[in-house]
Amino acid sequence: MKTTPTHLSVNVNKIALLRNARGGNLPNLVQVAKDCEAYGAQGITVHPRPDERHIRYADVPQLKNIVTTEFNIEGNPNPKFMELVLANRPHQCTLVPDAPDVLTSDRGWDTIQHADFLKDITAQLQEKGIRVSIFVNADQKMVAGAKAVNADRIELYTGDYANAYAENPAKAVEAHHLAAMEANKINIGINAGHDLNLDNLAYYCQNVPGLLEVSIGQALVADALYYGLHNTIQMYLQRLMVMKTV
Repeated sequence: MKTTPTHLSVNVNKIALLRNARGGNLPNLVQVAKDCEAYGAQGITVHPRPDERHIRYADVPQLKNIVTTEFNIEGNPNPKFMELVLANRPHQCTLVPDAPDVLTSDRGWDTIQHADFLKDITAQLQEKGIRVSIFVNADQKMVAGAKAVNADRIELYTGDYANAYAENPAKAVEAHHLAAMEANKINIGINAGHDLNLDNLAYYCQNVPGLLEVSIGQALVADALYYGLHNTIQMYLQRLMVMKTV
């Protein structure tokens, strides 16, 4: 038994949203990404959407040039998205089945129904040396389906967990624990994200064995308004320092 903290990837979408609200370059997205890394984040995540309401496609090459930890681009793999990702070759691409007009990601892939499509997309990305993570609900069948299309990792959608956490943490995390056990059994890596925050993160990490990485944006940026960006990142990193068997 040894300490193996889960990595924190900071999603900077909400920084870009704030910038876009007034035009110009305040806050400076590139500088914020640099600062997140300097303050301890082990990765930077972006999720460009077709309407570019937060991350713009033009932001991606700029971030690719300066990120020194892990660069993760997530989104629906439509042709424009794939062109962007293949041209910039992030360390990881997370495939998310969100519709163009969706406010925020709210479900994972049906990896069985869409197996042929996901297998083709995964192969295209891996051919360029990009690690592939598939966004899935906490369902053992969907985890197995991600493995079947040769994905390197899954990202467990944690919105359901976050919504149920306050009422019954053990019940809220149960499906995620079982999904993680399946992932460990079949040797596919585990990421997680959506609505994780300072209140529910530590419990999730403690109960999801083998969790490699979490991606957090909305809550982290909101907390930074009160605690400052440096302090906030340190607070999230502390929540991730739990004992794991490796």
